[in-house]
Amino acid sequence: MDWGLHFPSHIHSWKWVSYGEQKGFSYFMPYDSIGSDVYETLALCAVNTKTIKLGPGVTSPGSRTAPVTARAMATLNELAPGRCVLGIGTGNTARRAWGMPPAKIDEIREFAEICRKMFKGEETLYVEGPDRYMNEERRRYVKFLSPDWGFINVKDDIPIFLAGSGPRMLELAGETADGVILLGTIGESFVDYCMEHIRIGAKKAGRDPKSLYTIVLTAFHILEKGETLDSRSVKLAVGPVVAVCLNIAALSLENYEKTTGTAKGDPLPEDIREGVMKFTDAYPGRKMDIQRRHLKLYGSYFVWNEEYEPLITPEMIKTSTLVGTPEEIRETVHRLESQGINQVMIAPIPDPNKSMDSFHENIISKY
Repeated sequence: MDWGLHFPSHIHSWKWVSYGEQKGFSYFMPYDSIGSDVYETLALCAVNTKTIKLGPGVTSPGSRTAPVTARAMATLNELAPGRCVLGIGTGNTARRAWGMPPAKIDEIREFAEICRKMFKGEETLYVEGPDRYMNEERRRYVKFLSPDWGFINVKDDIPIFLAGSGPRMLELAGETADGVILLGTIGESFVDYCMEHIRIGAKKAGRDPKSLYTIVLTAFHILEKGETLDSRSVKLAVGPVVAVCLNIAALSLENYEKTTGTAKGDPLPEDIREGVMKFTDAYPGRKMDIQRRHLKLYGSYFVWNEEYEPLITPEMIKTSTLVGTPEEIRETVHRLESQGINQVMIAPIPDPNKSMDSFHENIISKY
């Protein structure tokens, strides 16, 4: 099992990442949305670490064009040769935080394919801007110019991981990606659901689903004496990550319902369906004026919010995070590994160094 770190892009996070590298963490993938710019953050991490793998977790179409993203990653790969991985998602945070809809599946497919071909030094077709929908498409072939001048590194491979919660993204990952990032996927039935859709996509492309590198992004909390899953201290510790991950899962299923006509929450496992779908409205403001409601919705993202506390039930904590005694958490990680998970990536909040120390002492060093 590998171990990763995930928290908001922060220009000073290289200090935490360098410390995490010493504690056995092998990946750091900050998100490309709220916070400092992700590539400036990653560049500082690159020059202050030696082995840890780095990349956005995740970027998205609509945030940056594919050729610009490919150049940013190839530049990072010059700073940290062979240590770079590109995470791509629909932008459920980045896009929605601007009040814009997340990217569509076909946009993700195209975005990833352009980056992949550019990483290989190949030409690839790039279609730009709103004109593409007005029969005046701007179509041009693009590639890296002067790739041997030291600007970039495409000699070392840059894997592409797709982040997914809904069936279509999971299947696209299985079909096309080098790896997949699962959000808050800890409960046994939740993992089985995700892995099944990854297998469907892999089978479609004639691929072995075991060839994909699979990450679960989550939070953890070791129960102290007297604490239970109902304790407010536990909710405060992991609640923000529960809300973020399950809100994204619920929104992806809401969109799936609209396009397929399925019942609410299908095809989530029955034992978690109702609890997960309640997170559709986890953040306040969905009924506000459309011009500004996102400012309310995402102004409290990844921090504790009293309004979603009733949703943070013991069942949803177990579904999406690692909470328990050290022995119980290690048992859960072993089960995740048996289900095909290759890496557990934690969000070490609110105190990164303290959280990394605890995870190393109780989980990594004794796993």
